[in-house]
Amino acid sequence: MATKGRKRKLDTTNKDDLKPKANKKTKNGPAPKKESSGTGKGASTVANDGYWLIKSEPESRIEKGIDMKFSFDDLKAEKDSTACWDGVRNYQARNFMRNMKVGQKSFFYHSNTKPPGIVGLVEIVREAYPDHTQFDSKDPHYDPSSKKEDPRWDMVDVKYIRPTERYIPLDELKRLHLEHKGNGGPLANLALFTKARLSVMPISQEEWNFILQLEKELN
Repeated sequence: MATKGRKRKLDTTNKDDLKPKANKKTKNGPAPKKESSGTGKGASTVANDGYWLIKSEPESRIEKGIDMKFSFDDLKAEKDSTACWDGVRNYQARNFMRNMKVGQKSFFYHSNTKPPGIVGLVEIVREAYPDHTQFDSKDPHYDPSSKKEDPRWDMVDVKYIRPTERYIPLDELKRLHLEHKGNGGPLANLALFTKARLSVMPISQEEWNFILQLEKELN
């Protein structure tokens, strides 16, 4: 049977029509994905400077007949180089997305590849709204316990900005993180290592600026 290609299609439904009812909390429950569950509470209270890192797989991996591949080039190829960031099934990662604001920037990170690393920059162009894949029984991210009147999972829309001037691999970031833990440098608390299992994570302005400087340095 032919596999269906992975497409992060934009949901054009009116955002206001999809919002959970006021004063109604999202219910907790087991996440259908193998990512650690985190907290089921509302938006995270973790301080953030308005920068993020999001992970996606650039190589093919078939799940329920669907190729989960979605690379930085795939984002660029989407209409207006914009796509929804669906499929997040971790409460803490979801809560981080709920904190995202239009105009904020994020690193695009290639995961489950050799070597993994930062490949480009994107911009948040639509704030959190319900992820339609949670209601699609044919989608790998289907969650039968999530209800349309009280959706559990959200997504945001992101837009391609540019590739980094060079690929910034995980091992380089890890080496700097370990050095900075010892000397109090800017990557000492980098979430890529302190919250390594998350697919969406906050980046401080100091971390953002330092990582951007790495673009011009040889590894």
